[in-house]
Order: sequence, then C-alpha cells, then structure tokens
Amino acid sequence: MKKPDVKIVILGDMNVGKTSLLHRYTVRQFKDTVSTVGGAFFLKQWGPYNISIWDTAGREQFHGLGSMYCRGAAAVILTYDVTSWQSLAELEERFLSLTDTANHDCIYAVVGNKADLTNPQARLVTVRDCLMEEPGEGGVERTGEPRVPSACPTPPASPVSLSKVSVNKRVSHEDAVTLYGRILRYKGLEESDCLPADKMCFETSAKTGYNVDALFETLFDMVLPSILRRRAEGEGSPTVDLEDSRRAEKRTKASCC
Repeated sequence: MKKPDVKIVILGDMNVGKTSLLHRYTVRQFKDTVSTVGGAFFLKQWGPYNISIWDTAGREQFHGLGSMYCRGAAAVILTYDVTSWQSLAELEERFLSLTDTANHDCIYAVVGNKADLTNPQARLVTVRDCLMEEPGEGGVERTGEPRVPSACPTPPASPVSLSKVSVNKRVSHEDAVTLYGRILRYKGLEESDCLPADKMCFETSAKTGYNVDALFETLFDMVLPSILRRRAEGEGSPTVDLEDSRRAEKRTKASCC
C-alpha cells in the first residue's frame, strides 16, 4: 500500500451522509450505506501525492475514537444534514473538540449534505456525474480520461431533474458561515488570517454529485503546502495505528454494552 502524504478526516453525526459523500467521490456512484463502525480510509492519488481520506463513525459509542483519527490531520470536513438543525449543533457540541489533535495549521470545511432535498440546482444530474474513473488501491486513482459507465451509456444533453419535491430547509448557508467563525475562535484564530467562510462552507449532495468534486478537490489543493512542508522537513506522514484502533473499538464496545 502506498504511504499517504497527508490526511483528511470527515466528521459528523450519524446519517448525515459522510460515507455516501466519500463513496460518491471515489466510486462515482451513490448507494445507501450502513453506519460506519469505528473508521475507514481511502487513498486518493492527487498528481504525485497520496492523500488518505478518513471516514469516521458518527454513532456516540465510537465518539472516543474520533480524536485518534484526527491526529495529524491537515484538513477536517465537518459534515451536517441541511434538513437537520441538530446535526449542525452536534458539530460544535460533540465533534469540534475531537480536532484538538489535528495539525496546528489544519484547514476546516463546514459541509451541508443532502442539498438535493432543499436546493433545486442540487437535484440536477450533469454529464460529469455519469462519468466514472477506474478504481485504484484503497480508493480511486487518476488513470487518464474518464469513461462513460454502462449505467449511463448516453450522457444527457442537458441536466435532468431527479425530483420535484422539496422540504423546508432547516439550516441556512448563513448558519454554516456563523459556525465556521466560531470554529476559528475556538482554535484561537483571527478570521482575517484564515481562509474566508465563503470558500470553506459548502453545500453538497452525495445523491446527485452536486459540489462533491468541488469540495474534495478544493481541499486537496489547499493541503498541498502542508505536503510540501512535510517533505522539506523530512517528517513522516500522519498515521493511525490500526491495532490501537481495533483495541480501542473493543474497549468502546465493551463499555457500551
């Protein structure tokens, strides 16, 4: 297995779509997933660099593992459900403290998933969403030109609406921007010295692929300086001891039963 140069971690409550987001980006498909147990990671080749993306469990009994997965992270994706105010509140109440083990210059993105339920534009399937890449080790690696899968043999000439049903939006973009500001204050950072909220607050749909590529590829570009600095300093990449992880999971399961 290739050694990762940098680590990105996805945090958030259960059922906000963390695994679906990662599956949409790496496999180019959407499918209903079961709750993640502990954590899982995928390796993405971005040019000459290898980026590990960690998908973490949102269930409370695995909460204690989060800080271990965040150790040495260069970027953290804090994910909520745009139709659930509680999922946004949980980011600050339960998950933000887990990032204390991340790098001091860690980048934070606040991401509202399931935008297809509230935003008509996010319910559109475009030609790019019908393209797949060849799977690579631990994830998807760039292997040249994408191909058109059999599930979409003829790309539509124009976007196609998946649904005409909308629900009342419970979390606004302004709410996410406000949370981003509180995250910076929690970290003791000045907003004027950090990336602006309009670049770090996303709304996505794992179901249609809306904004998913933009989210991950924006973060990949942003963590490149961290990769170059580590290589210059000769530091090892941040890793998670999987044996420690398994032992911690067993202790967690034993304590919650």
